[in-house]
Amino acid sequence: MRLLKRNVSELRWLSGRDCTVDLTQPCIMGILNITPDSFSDGGRYLDGEEAIQQGLAMQQEGAAILDIGGESTRPGSLPVSAEEELERVIPVIEGLRQQTDLPLSIDTRKSLVAQKAVAAGANFINDISSLNFDPKMAAVAAESGAGLFLMHSRGRPEVMQQDTEYQDLLAEVISSLCQSIDLALTAGVERYRLAVDPGIGFGKSVSGNLDLLHHLDELHQLDCPIMLGTSRKSFLGAILNQTNPQERLFGTLATIAAGVDQGVQIFRVHDVRPAREAALVAWAIRERKLPEIVQ
Repeated sequence: MRLLKRNVSELRWLSGRDCTVDLTQPCIMGILNITPDSFSDGGRYLDGEEAIQQGLAMQQEGAAILDIGGESTRPGSLPVSAEEELERVIPVIEGLRQQTDLPLSIDTRKSLVAQKAVAAGANFINDISSLNFDPKMAAVAAESGAGLFLMHSRGRPEVMQQDTEYQDLLAEVISSLCQSIDLALTAGVERYRLAVDPGIGFGKSVSGNLDLLHHLDELHQLDCPIMLGTSRKSFLGAILNQTNPQERLFGTLATIAAGVDQGVQIFRVHDVRPAREAALVAWAIRERKLPEIVQ
């Protein structure tokens, strides 16, 4: 008896402002945090020039998108002002834009930061609140022509891990993302500019994260590319009894392979080259053919 392959989306590209990202093979988004307190790399790239060089290094390792953030949204983190966030990210976006045409994403929940970041050269907006924290975000995305990543979360970062119980987590994630997609479309964002993220680790327990990872293919019903962000997260530490986020690479790669098997197209990671290689091998197994390696 031949088993049916897990549902794999036919979506082959994602548009941002002035760019198109190829999704025919796994796409790697490199994380570039310009923050003092991110859970894994906080403080490493506060210097703007070092951040720019790290972004260029991730491009050399195979990143197809760079995601630049100036505010930590790890569980328990406190918000920073829009002004401080802008001071961190705008020089990095402008510096990268002068040296590369690689698509750039601004990781923010504030419409003002998103607006100014896109004006400085960002092509995408990555909103962890899925348009629920700032009512102006959808309009900013629509008016700017930026692509939009919509991530499920429940509650703001400072309190989101205080309640991780759901009657039906998968149904809640799909329903919430569906509502956010409708908000974006109503504001004028074209569907081909939208991608969704189940929000692993954001208001979820370890068992909840595992349940979502087991059912990632269910997100294809939203008819948008799927992004997965598991890199170095605490649920991996719980599985592996590993408290140091820097030591969770191998666990991260296992989730990437599982994601590829279920048709996930975009992977948001700290470690670009290992993630890309793991994703390409998993894709080759799924498709039973060699990937096209772009140097």
